[in-house]
Amino acid sequence: MGTLFWIAVALGVVEGVTEFVPVSSTGHLILAGTWLAFPGEKAAAFEIFIQLGAVLAVGWFYRGRIGVLVRDVWRDAEARAFLGKLLVAFAPAAVVGLLLHDWIVRALFGPLPVAVGLAAGGIVLLAVDGPGRPPGRTTRIDDVTWGQALLVGCAQAASLWPGVSRSGATIIGALLAGLARPAALEFSFFLAIPTLGAASLFALWESRHVLAAADVPTFAVGLATSFAVSLAAIAVLLRYVREHDLRVFGWYRLALAALIVALAGG
Repeated sequence: MGTLFWIAVALGVVEGVTEFVPVSSTGHLILAGTWLAFPGEKAAAFEIFIQLGAVLAVGWFYRGRIGVLVRDVWRDAEARAFLGKLLVAFAPAAVVGLLLHDWIVRALFGPLPVAVGLAAGGIVLLAVDGPGRPPGRTTRIDDVTWGQALLVGCAQAASLWPGVSRSGATIIGALLAGLARPAALEFSFFLAIPTLGAASLFALWESRHVLAAADVPTFAVGLATSFAVSLAAIAVLLRYVREHDLRVFGWYRLALAALIVALAGG
């Protein structure tokens, strides 16, 4: 097995561990790809594409609920409303991402911008999910309002800055909107399906001119690894938030940001 195989495995593990934890999977993938010297032009496409493994993991974990939604969407108003709220939450990041995609990849896919995003997100997370925060009034994702969905979507748009974290931004937005922590996490999981799915397919399309058939095994290994690790991470994180707040991830973000800056300065 060649070097690219093990790089794909390593990045798949990084993606699976960090995608749903509020520490920025994109930021970690950029850092890991830089340190592993993953090939330049294909690296950005690979790092975004393997997020599809996380999407598939959410689909598998919630396959029963998703099956009911698909079955009932044409005959049940509540199912249609829930899917509509997901689309409302998806829209802000989709619009901003399409408008600024090229600039984001060109200007922000590097260690120092990631450090800025990590630090900023860490500070906000510590402030929002600190001691004494009242429990959210919305305990079920079925009860999320249209306004709450829009607020979460606007928060998610901030995660287009690498290092901010899609899961971190959506969880923070959901907490501020009044969702209880487990509900905030679950809504973030479901919102990952359209968001990461669209980003992965868009990345493939944008990179079609630099990809070849020889890249398929590398991408497949990264995808499979991401799926398996993400599946385990979802289960662990859901158990964790029932008993704990998320401040530990805020402190981790600040420590990692400081390490990145120190290494860049050295």
